Amino acid sequence: MKAVRYHDPGGPEVLKYEEAPKPEVSDREVLINVRACSLNRIDIWLRSGLYKTKLPHIPGSEFAGDVAEVGGAVTNVKVGSKVLIYPGIFDRTCEYCLLGEENQCENFGIIGAATDGGYAEYAKVPSENVFPIPDGLSYAEAAAIPLVFVTAWHMLITRAGLKVGETVLIQAASSGIGSAAVQIAKLAGATVIATAGSDEKLEKARKLGADYLINYTKKDFASEVAGITGGVGAHVVFEHTGAATFKGSLSSLKKNGRLVIAGATTGAEAEIDIRQLYSRQLSIIGVMLGTRRELVEIIRLVGEGRLSLVIDRVMPLSDAAKAHELLMDRKQFGKIVLEP
Repeated sequence: MKAVRYHDPGGPEVLKYEEAPKPEVSDREVLINVRACSLNRIDIWLRSGLYKTKLPHIPGSEFAGDVAEVGGAVTNVKVGSKVLIYPGIFDRTCEYCLLGEENQCENFGIIGAATDGGYAEYAKVPSENVFPIPDGLSYAEAAAIPLVFVTAWHMLITRAGLKVGETVLIQAASSGIGSAAVQIAKLAGATVIATAGSDEKLEKARKLGADYLINYTKKDFASEVAGITGGVGAHVVFEHTGAATFKGSLSSLKKNGRLVIAGATTGAEAEIDIRQLYSRQLSIIGVMLGTRRELVEIIRLVGEGRLSLVIDRVMPLSDAAKAHELLMDRKQFGKIVLEP
């Protein structure tokens, strides 16, 4: 089969479009003929060597396609079904899995990181990880759902407990997860303050529902949040950029505010004035993905048209290196999707 993989870590140029062995499924696995795979920051971190994995490696944590083969013990899906995947790997037997909290599994991993992923014509996943694509949805749209929407939902709804009437600051609203978060926050009845690096991106965020817009290349976002909220601050800050914004994000919270974080694209080390935490009684909440139950809810909302999939562009799988460059340079709004 054709696949994009790298044999050694490095820049985008190490991604090679080449022949690779077609995966063989076990009794509990499903082979998917991949029709679309979207990019994520984890693909860049893996390729650059920040995270170690078995080499050569095929990235890709969000993908959709047709079921081509099922293992002998698989009963929940049939050959020919149109499916998308839940990106988390879990053991099904630990305490967290038994409670339906797969993202906290003792042996948790991410498809496309701990295993080969969807930058290929075929990919295999456990049968528990496949879910039907809603009618009327393209493969590219389906591939834009799993990782970003599940993570954003878990951050805002499950962990931060965002409520009607609250104000939320969404950092980097032009990213895949940021554009998902804007929509989820509006669905929850919140007032949304969105940041982005250009006025063009901010206009797109406005169309998704953002109420206030901040171009962080022109204005200090923490000062702008203070002005918008009358000096009070936001109830919730949606953080995934890391070192470059973390200090300002903390400062943007009101008393008893919640900062929820799921990434560190600009760096993993940030200074914290510990006095802020106890004097203003702030909460910092970490998130890794979300649960299958949340994915089911998101699929329902997408099918009902209450959440939209934001696709910046669709590119051939063979152009994966170029796609990585675009993502690294933040040239996109929403998701970049590869099609074999």
